[in-house]
Amino acid sequence: MSRARKITVLGATGSVGLATLDLIERAPAGQFEVMALTANRNVEELTRQALKFRPQLAVVADPACAGALKEALAGSGVATASGPEAVVQAAQMEADWVMAAIVGSVGLMATAAALHDGRTLAIANKECLVCAGALFMETAQQRGATVLPVDSEHNAIFQALYAPHRKFVDRITLTASGGPFRDWSRERMRDVTPSQALAHPVWEMGDKISIDSATMMNKGLEIIEACRLFDLPASRVNVVVHPQSIIHGLVEYTDGSVLAQMGSPDMRIPIAATLAWPNRMSTPAERLDLATIGRLDFEQPDMEQFPALRVAREAMESGEGATSALNASNEVAVAAFLEGRIGFLDIVSLVSRTLDSLKASDALPARLTAFEEALDIDTQARGIASALIDR
Repeated sequence: MSRARKITVLGATGSVGLATLDLIERAPAGQFEVMALTANRNVEELTRQALKFRPQLAVVADPACAGALKEALAGSGVATASGPEAVVQAAQMEADWVMAAIVGSVGLMATAAALHDGRTLAIANKECLVCAGALFMETAQQRGATVLPVDSEHNAIFQALYAPHRKFVDRITLTASGGPFRDWSRERMRDVTPSQALAHPVWEMGDKISIDSATMMNKGLEIIEACRLFDLPASRVNVVVHPQSIIHGLVEYTDGSVLAQMGSPDMRIPIAATLAWPNRMSTPAERLDLATIGRLDFEQPDMEQFPALRVAREAMESGEGATSALNASNEVAVAAFLEGRIGFLDIVSLVSRTLDSLKASDALPARLTAFEEALDIDTQARGIASALIDR
């Protein structure tokens, strides 16, 4: 581009947001211009970022933090705002490229609002595709927006999926590290503590994503996400456990060729692939030395040990209403586990019971016609999951 690429980061203080801004800071002067930054309630980090990158707008989603942000940025020339509506406003500001990295279904409306003509949306918020994926991708196509996946696995598929050969794809494979309990028995996992579950052996992630990795619900959500992104049935989306997390995704073609994307486990690599798209940019990520790595291991996931994969596939087969409920109830269950209110194995059990309850009341439509429907189902699922925890 002859001018600076205008950037908005939704969820700037999370791990993906921080990695995105690290890349922007390292880029040549004048390559990027930050337009808006949003955070949930981390005023200190958001202030630091706003003073460094000088966006037009800094937004904190929690209205209780509005005063602190306004005071911290007084006289800086950076406008401030607060509340969910302000996050949506930031998403709609003029920009060429938007990073959607707000964790949870709370980011659905803001991410959907970012879909504008000609805009590139780098999506790290998998909940948008899980909750309302078909509707989201249809809306993007109608509005002329380009959706690029940031999750390392989906970004790998995107890089290996040669567009002219799309019709020759047989299946895709997402890799999973297996999390911290890959070799643990179900009985041993009964006593898992939050600190143990947060200690991922490979990736540095936020709390919620780390717990999802430990239960392998993250891979279940990623199956759904892949189906929406690449317009494939769940039967053509495979998962293989790969502890080293060097190969991130594979595309198998009808002639038997398999293309794999490899790289060090550093989120700046997939983020850079979207930030510079359709070009490439430098990153400080460690370069692969296959001779030093020595070996790459693969194994089938144990569906009995990690039933989240089965529950997610069943939800995908049921439709968008079920995947919305899956996501919502999982968020409630993870929060309850981190608070010590339920056990580790109760997380997926609670999700499954919530889905059964909603299916029994015929409250899960196969297709959604509006993003508000996803939020309604989200509310219902959270209520049922919370009630189950209380009982």
